Amino acid sequence: MEYKIVGEPMPVVICDLAGGESMITEKGSMVWMSPNMDMQTSAGGIGKAFGRMFSGEAMFQNIYTAQGGPGMVAFGASFPGSIRAIQVSPDRPLVLQKSAFLAAEQGVELSIFFQKKVAAGFFGGEGFIMQKLTGSGTAFVEIDGSAVEYDLKAGETLIVDTGNLAMMDASCSIDIQTVKGVKNKLFGGEGFFNTVVTGPGHVVLQTMPLSSFAGSIASVLPSSK
Repeated sequence: MEYKIVGEPMPVVICDLAGGESMITEKGSMVWMSPNMDMQTSAGGIGKAFGRMFSGEAMFQNIYTAQGGPGMVAFGASFPGSIRAIQVSPDRPLVLQKSAFLAAEQGVELSIFFQKKVAAGFFGGEGFIMQKLTGSGTAFVEIDGSAVEYDLKAGETLIVDTGNLAMMDASCSIDIQTVKGVKNKLFGGEGFFNTVVTGPGHVVLQTMPLSSFAGSIASVLPSSK
């Protein structure tokens, strides 16, 4: 499989497949394809289907396969930002924000990832359930806004505002940190909690989470009477 990512801030990834090669995606991500691409819908088992639903994806996935020779299929982002290609391997599983998964080669498996610390799940801004990519192959993920990347050493931490954590190596851990001071909590505009990411591992942050974008839009909309 070869690919190119074009069209930011509303990008698409165009995948050129050899005959017999396949790509998996969540429902609704395909934007165009060559006529020899065959699409099949699969749940991959009831447990996996419900797991994807709880992690923010559709219960069913679509599998696109090039029939009778090379084929092409393109997948589009659902929100202004960027699409990143990542390499998933057995020794490097990755954890993503909800709904970040766009498409992947068939060797990549999408599942749910539970926060080890319940408090971090409920108050850390990333949700108790995130997504996890395992297996082997190339996957494509959506980043809200622009991406900023850090490599954390063992024990090194990064304090992140709610929703700005897009992706991290599964070797990283997440906890929460309470914003200090009553005035800071009530009038600082940053909320009550921050997410604390601890290495070792690679971390990808996003500059404009969908939740922040929606809040900015809502604040300037006229109120209904």
